[in-house]
Amino acid sequence: MNRRILMGAFAGIALAGMTATAAVAQEAQQALSSESVIETIKQNGVLRVGMSTFVPWAMRNKEGELIGFEIDVATQLAEDMGVEVEFVPTAWDGIIPALLAGKFDVIIGGMTITPERNLTVNFTAPYAHSSLGVMANKELAEGLNWPDDFDSSDVTFVCRRGATPCSYIEAKFPKATLRQFDDQSQTTQEVMNGNAHVLMGSQPLPNFMIYDNPEVLFAPTDEGIDPGNEAFAVRKGDPDALNYFSNWILLKKSSGWLQERHDFWFGGRPWADQVAEN
Repeated sequence: MNRRILMGAFAGIALAGMTATAAVAQEAQQALSSESVIETIKQNGVLRVGMSTFVPWAMRNKEGELIGFEIDVATQLAEDMGVEVEFVPTAWDGIIPALLAGKFDVIIGGMTITPERNLTVNFTAPYAHSSLGVMANKELAEGLNWPDDFDSSDVTFVCRRGATPCSYIEAKFPKATLRQFDDQSQTTQEVMNGNAHVLMGSQPLPNFMIYDNPEVLFAPTDEGIDPGNEAFAVRKGDPDALNYFSNWILLKKSSGWLQERHDFWFGGRPWADQVAEN
């Protein structure tokens, strides 16, 4: 066999190997795509969204219907996907286990990206940014200096169970008493009724409560605390869902739609007459 024929044979073998490798890669890619929750959503015609009520992210209006920033976001996402949206209200401290168990397709609920959560779920690109705020009972806490005087066994904090503020309080105010509740309205009522000194929660809820109840509540500090980034949470091992949702967020940011919706719900309260008073 002369050298030219030998080189041709080697080239043929290499080409066949490359073709086989490409075929295997394509099959693997098709398998990954078919297993994505995006395909499930398309086949079922429904986007199932895990969420928890939290003003003004998601709340009930006077007719019992869900409204809020998260509701707008999820509804628009479903519309752009050409499917219906189904909201699955879930207790916050159980929302990640419920996602992993397949109770819904994605968490869209103002979830802050944290390293601890990221070990269990994957996060999309951020679609909102917030910070924590505090509201305190005037009768119990007026005269206390923030933050030093609040790190005391005589001071009681409240927060929504499983939410970022609970971890922050435990780390920064280890001497204080911490009480956790499943429902955010329970935490606000504890402070309003004088059963707890201070609530820590995501803004703008503390500011809204103070504005509505200046005779009972005050802000011990005006500083934004522990700024965070909120993102959708999806199950691990699903690059297609991560890619689709992140690119949807990118497009809605670029168009200004996300900012406009955020400004409506967080910049003021033109929606206040839609919800029942606490």
